[in-house]
Amino acid sequence: MASSEKAPSTLEESNSLPRVQRASSGSADKDSTNAIVARFGPLGPLIGKLFEIGVEARGVERVPEDQRDDTHYWNNLFMWWSVNMVLTTISIGVLSKEFFTLTLPHTIAVILCFGAIGAGLTSFIATLGPKTGLRTMIITRFSSGYVGGTIYSILNILTQLGFAVTCVILGGQTLASINPGTLPLVVGIVIIGVCSVIPCFIGYDIVHYYERYAWIPLTIVMLFLWGLGAKVGFDLGQESVQEDAGRTLSADVLSFGGIVFSSFTGWAPIAADYNCRIPANTPSVKVFTLTFIGLYLPICFIEILGAALMSITNPAYTTAFADGGIGSLLAQVLSPWKGGGKFVLVLLALSSITNNILNTYSAGLSIQALGRPFAIIPRFFWTFFAFVVYTVAGVAGREHFSEILSNFLSILGYWTAWFIVIIMEEHLIFRRKNGPLGGYSLDDWDSPSRLPLGIAGVLAGCCGAAGAVVGMSEVWYTGPIGKLAGATVGADLGFELAFGFSAIVFPPLRWLEIKFTGR
Repeated sequence: MASSEKAPSTLEESNSLPRVQRASSGSADKDSTNAIVARFGPLGPLIGKLFEIGVEARGVERVPEDQRDDTHYWNNLFMWWSVNMVLTTISIGVLSKEFFTLTLPHTIAVILCFGAIGAGLTSFIATLGPKTGLRTMIITRFSSGYVGGTIYSILNILTQLGFAVTCVILGGQTLASINPGTLPLVVGIVIIGVCSVIPCFIGYDIVHYYERYAWIPLTIVMLFLWGLGAKVGFDLGQESVQEDAGRTLSADVLSFGGIVFSSFTGWAPIAADYNCRIPANTPSVKVFTLTFIGLYLPICFIEILGAALMSITNPAYTTAFADGGIGSLLAQVLSPWKGGGKFVLVLLALSSITNNILNTYSAGLSIQALGRPFAIIPRFFWTFFAFVVYTVAGVAGREHFSEILSNFLSILGYWTAWFIVIIMEEHLIFRRKNGPLGGYSLDDWDSPSRLPLGIAGVLAGCCGAAGAVVGMSEVWYTGPIGKLAGATVGADLGFELAFGFSAIVFPPLRWLEIKFTGR
């Protein structure tokens, strides 16, 4: 157990570090920046100039305790509230009616129950940021090794790019629907993409500053939508007639529940990214509670709004959705306000930027986390690269938004389920104070020879993937257990089985790995 014996940066010591030590954080941060600049040789002076004007120098490197300068832990609430009080969250609630036949009361029950599970798991991952000073994808190395961490980084890159694609398409659709025929959808997509990448180019501080206040106007806008939609009328009676029954209804509940779960746990792979500069002695209960509230309340509130708007049976509204998707439906909801409604629609379209900032920023970090060859390239370069990729993909897939969102979110839930349970069990069983490893040797974050081999983590992840395969129910494939759980098309049990299979397999495999390797 050599890895747990290296004392200087263990988790227990970091939690007891005196605050006075942070007085030297300015000089330490400058030394860290100089070291990063030195890596780039001839390009160093240019990179240094960018850092001097405010571009964030730090990438996936660990933030030492004496450089933790972010004491605004309340921002956990405001940031998550801002990034979820947005247009893309509405689209998830819309799926309950577009692809399933759930009534509004049943939809609300599914969102509240599955959402509570997803928010709780994601909030746990968020607490590891202050404890370790590491980005989420680097934390995976302590349970799944360097290779396993690289695999998770690849999955997370695809996840963040997938989220970003949905953001730019939906934001572009909404901009294009303000004055139909005047702004091409492609231009709208590019506008959302460009506005998303600018704050990410600068980095951590500007992201937090922006998200700290963005929730205020966005919450007001969503209240407007609730009021205008209710004025037209939510037709719950018509929904009851159209809803499935029996095993088909249970399949709808489970499948939509998987999508809701994914809408929460989709943030888990980046949850620690925005806490790693919070002091290590910040109580985990505070971080967990604020993150949970910041996720649970706005996501539930807005997903239920999306489902409620789909219950409107007025022909003008149903036609608007059929012709132009969610953007056109929202334009119709706001149409009684005429010019004022168009202004609100602009705010709604731009809310996609609030959500997409985190996707863009963390995609760049995840590319760096692939390994040292990628980490030596500045974070802002990978951020720009991610912007190019998802903008091009958004332009290419702009006519298939609902299909992309439904399939993407379902598959997303599978890997985040086993990802979360493996990190959770590593932390609670093997890294606890009196556990087999007794804590984290945090200075080993980039030392493959001192990190776990990753055999247990990778095999447990493979078992989770197997659980997802036998339990999933997608348009293109339904697993054998998924078929048994539903009626005609089966029920999606992918994330439940992925979580369960990994949870059972990981502890004994990890115990054996520690027994024979000591790390």
